Amino acid sequence: MPLNRTSAFYEGNAETYAKRARSLPKQQLDAFLAGLVPGAAILELGCGGGQDSAYMLAQDFDVTPTDGSTELARQAEALIGRPVRVMLFKELDADSAFDGVWAHASLLHVPRLELPDVFARIRRALRPSGLLHASFKAGDAEGHDGFGRYYNYPSAEWLSELLTKGGWRNIAISEYDGGGYDGKPTRWLTVSAQR
Repeated sequence: MPLNRTSAFYEGNAETYAKRARSLPKQQLDAFLAGLVPGAAILELGCGGGQDSAYMLAQDFDVTPTDGSTELARQAEALIGRPVRVMLFKELDADSAFDGVWAHASLLHVPRLELPDVFARIRRALRPSGLLHASFKAGDAEGHDGFGRYYNYPSAEWLSELLTKGGWRNIAISEYDGGGYDGKPTRWLTVSAQR
């Protein structure tokens, strides 16, 4: 399974990864939060070092941070001062519990064949008209980076079709150039959609 090497990377490099110099995706966070009522319940999938959760908590949102890595969850807990649930995406079983789901640079590790199920779980976890934010490294084929981490590398068209089939509404996908932990130039896709 491709996630074994990915999980091993995050478990073995949690402190370095969590404490790296990282620009907060403030523009995307603000746009996401602007679509929610004050104090809305937000599920963060793949919180990493906890910086995005810390920002949303500081804005008085009710944030439930989760990560698939025990060690990264520990790092995030130290930053935000609250528990982080260790959970894989396929373990999400909430029903109409959240107003928004923030999955920044996390669902990009889900094997393509498992993405429809994960999106369905996220959709079920959202309340009616709930918002999803997700970001992916753009591409046209699955693969691994230099650290051995698995990526699904979707195209905007592929993602749009997948979300449409899954019943999502108001799907918007934007593209921008940036970077990643590996220091390489990266084309990113940012997805917003509504249950």
